[in-house]
Amino acid sequence: MGAKQLLFDDEARRKVLKGVEQLSRAVKVTLGPRGRNVVIDKKFGSPTVTK
Repeated sequence: MGAKQLLFDDEARRKVLKGVEQLSRAVKVTLGPRGRNVVIDKKFGSPTVTK
């Protein structure tokens, strides 16, 4: 296990915002009447297909 990195202030906010934007891009394709299927890859087992 690697060393932990602590981030503060603006750098921490930028990292959190980057993660939230990435999550929103992944989720928004599944919303609405034309929602698309998404394949979620896991470290173990077969991938999960969801709508």
